[in-house]
Amino acid sequence: MLDIGFHQAAGLHSFTPQSELRVVAVASQDNAGTGLETLWQICASLQRLGYPVVVLDGTAQETDEYPGLLHLLQQAPWNEGVSLNMGAMASSLAVIPAAKGLQRISREASRNETAPLPCLLPYFRTYGLIVLHAPAATLGPLLTHTATVPLVVMGDGSAGVLTSYKSLKQIAVHTGLPCMVAALLRGTTPAERRKTQHALMTLQDCAERHLGGPVRTTTIATQNPQDLQRLALQLLENAGTISESLTALPPSNLAAMPAHFVRSH
Repeated sequence: MLDIGFHQAAGLHSFTPQSELRVVAVASQDNAGTGLETLWQICASLQRLGYPVVVLDGTAQETDEYPGLLHLLQQAPWNEGVSLNMGAMASSLAVIPAAKGLQRISREASRNETAPLPCLLPYFRTYGLIVLHAPAATLGPLLTHTATVPLVVMGDGSAGVLTSYKSLKQIAVHTGLPCMVAALLRGTTPAERRKTQHALMTLQDCAERHLGGPVRTTTIATQNPQDLQRLALQLLENAGTISESLTALPPSNLAAMPAHFVRSH
């Protein structure tokens, strides 16, 4: 009330704390089943740790029957009640089809020479964590302005090594970011552990030789809840953030904002 030359809320706008949202990136593999179950288990662990999670699934196309990120982006982010009717897809874990929407974000960021991810914040600010699950070729352009360390889940055998190396290369070309590679142990026999460690060493050697940098690796026993929680904590440690200060809104937009928007979110 002591502000001079501004409306009464101007002081509050200037002291609004910056809102941040954590971002985790998981590269999908050509074989959709590889690591997908592990991804859901990781997300469940993150939610148990107190982080409301939304998964933007870049392997799923938005349609009128199954709306997704593209439909959200076509709405004004500040509209009251902006939401998706997920119908039968709704669950305790929010998983949103996002293939077309993520491509749109990448194109617009490239055209405008801006960071890709901040545009997501107005739509998902009520969540604690966004998980981007998409092919490495899609993730690379999206992560150009973040410190997120993407996760690559390595499949079995030599095919898993080759596919993982391809993902590492695609992300490195766009961002130069290192990745973390998780090899999944389906069993606990010494022979399987030796085989998995050999595959990880082969991948590390290839990455150091051809990509010019080390790769962080870990081994996860899929039937061990402690291993899955450890991986979830590592992803939190490797998460980047996107932020957007409400003070960035021009005064004209604030003045024109309808009265029903002026409420706590």
